[in-house]
Amino acid sequence: MEILRDVAIILFSFYFMSEIVDVLFIKSLDNIAARLKLSESVSGATLLAFGTSAPEIATALFALFLAEAHPATGVGTIVGSAIFQILVVIGFACIANRSKLSWKPILRDSAFYAFSVILLLVFVQDNKLTLLEGAILVGCYILYLTFLNLWMRYIDNESKAAENESYIKEEYAIEDVLPRRGLLRKTIDIVTAPLRLLIRIIPDPAKSSQWTYPVFILCLGFIALASYWMVMAAERLALQIGIPTEIIALTILAGGTSMPEIISSYIVAKQGRGDMAIANAIGSNIFDILMSLGLPVLIYTLMHGDISGIGSANITSSVILLFASLLLVLLAFVLTRFHATRLLGYTLIVIYVVYVWGAYAGWLEV
Repeated sequence: MEILRDVAIILFSFYFMSEIVDVLFIKSLDNIAARLKLSESVSGATLLAFGTSAPEIATALFALFLAEAHPATGVGTIVGSAIFQILVVIGFACIANRSKLSWKPILRDSAFYAFSVILLLVFVQDNKLTLLEGAILVGCYILYLTFLNLWMRYIDNESKAAENESYIKEEYAIEDVLPRRGLLRKTIDIVTAPLRLLIRIIPDPAKSSQWTYPVFILCLGFIALASYWMVMAAERLALQIGIPTEIIALTILAGGTSMPEIISSYIVAKQGRGDMAIANAIGSNIFDILMSLGLPVLIYTLMHGDISGIGSANITSSVILLFASLLLVLLAFVLTRFHATRLLGYTLIVIYVVYVWGAYAGWLEV
């Protein structure tokens, strides 16, 4: 009974965070970007990336600062989320849209992403994370933003308009991919009715811009609350079923916190914008590794010193798979001359299924 309770808490937390991010949080960030007069590309790589990755950041912070939690939960969620996005999100995007892709932004972001993964692989080898390592991760993201700005200004200026397309600000919710009729839809509507009522009560920042900052702060509080529920339920669930905490984080928590990305990427790909879907997946992974992990590590180590016990064996195996998956995606794109294919999409999803199976079977403990 306790296992079912914790599973229900985790599932509700996923839905709660996804709805808050998609329906309210992203809209408030859009308004903030407009007030700060940020370009589409910069706002997409900073504020909007922060919006879709807020669940991962909150999860990492709670995993580090809660005495009852384990650091491996935070690190595992970030790494698992990156694996989920490179395999499942890109996989679904390829299935939904078989189109010609723009090779320049994919190679540009993939190169920086590969560098981020290598950094992470080096940092987790000693089963701890330090202040210097957290600072390097955050510093590399600032370097990435600078490089992105210079690229668009001097190297690939003629395609600037096309680049901005990849940061179109659209809101998608779980309802967009659920069946519109049937027993499943009715059940979900009944269970989530209180949450939908709560969201309707909160002023919409897109319609009332004066509520931008109050809604932004309120959303942060909701995301923090849902992350707390999720982390504590995951810790209890791991103890009850007798598996390492990082395995729960690498699989269940990772998939749940990536719901905003997979929903938006799938719908965008169905609309014929495969470039945007794949660019968002890779860009989100850069943010997750460098900021969603780097920033909590930097904050924690400034206050408490080094972080030990991050589940080195399972995490290392997963980071290696992350790097191998990126190479596989790039190789497939090169062989198909940067055409998204259903074969690649199904292959990536099958690899993820095998990865999850292997995680619970103990294959990652090398």
